[in-house]
Amino acid sequence: MQSKILVRIAAFLVLLLLIGHTIGYIMWDKPVDNQMKTVVQSMKDISAPFMGTTKSMADYYNGNSLIIFGFHCLVIILLWISSAYINSQRSLIIKILFPVFLLYLFLGVIDFLYFFPLPSVLSFLTALLILIGIFVRPNGQNESRKGAN
Repeated sequence: MQSKILVRIAAFLVLLLLIGHTIGYIMWDKPVDNQMKTVVQSMKDISAPFMGTTKSMADYYNGNSLIIFGFHCLVIILLWISSAYINSQRSLIIKILFPVFLLYLFLGVIDFLYFFPLPSVLSFLTALLILIGIFVRPNGQNESRKGAN
């Protein structure tokens, strides 16, 4: 399979992560469980000063969720643009994609340890597709990376 296709599939998986995160974000403060309702209400009601501002834990939770939303959008765009140049600007694109591979490998571990299996699987698959996309050569030639800096 071509690198371009693999990286675009990875972008699609990040889109699925973004959709899942967005659904979770929309629903986080409307739990069905009574104990969770109490926790969420406490997160909203209790504010404390921190680094020159006073915010609640719910404010921090909302802000971090919006940062993750923006982050996933950026990665989708980065992967899509990188996929268009992976054959013509291979050396540069590999330098861009390898840190993204490491990031999604890291996110897969974090999702596994602190959240639930679906985002972990999607993150690991994203990392795997990016890694395979890095090593699949144009025209199906899997040769050593001569000249790649």
